[in-house]
Amino acid sequence: MERAEKREFVTSLNEVFQTSASVVVAHYAGLSVSQMNDLRSKMRDAGGTVKVAKNRLAKIALQGTESEGIANLFEGQTVIAYSADPVTAPKVVVDFAKANEKLVVLGGAMGATELNIDGVKALATLPSIDELRAKIVGMISTPATRIATVVSAPASQLARVTSAYAQKDEAA
Repeated sequence: MERAEKREFVTSLNEVFQTSASVVVAHYAGLSVSQMNDLRSKMRDAGGTVKVAKNRLAKIALQGTESEGIANLFEGQTVIAYSADPVTAPKVVVDFAKANEKLVVLGGAMGATELNIDGVKALATLPSIDELRAKIVGMISTPATRIATVVSAPASQLARVTSAYAQKDEAA
């Protein structure tokens, strides 16, 4: 990698650390190329990104960001997973690590908050932003349908009573 490429890589990685909602750092030693491609495709489908970064360049890119405290995680063969949704990257990495023992989660960051392994796993169990939005819409729409049912019920009951009296008058 030439000096200009390194500078460009550090700049792009610095932007990733500043703009991503969550970043997960893991060791990937022993993963095959197909397994790594599988991880990348799962992350892409979920809305995140996976990058293999040189540790020295990643540490330089971390300088001046809120996530600067995770610089000590960059030892050995590390991979970075990040996403705009704070739950996406941890969820995909933790799920992939369950199926592949060679991917070892080291920790991560969510903004200025440093996450250890347990923090990343806890974040992975949370529902995503889209799931939360769906739950909120469901909670809002349920009372609205109930109100519509209650409001329309007296009118239908009144119509049934009127109909019953009309049938009674016709029979008489």
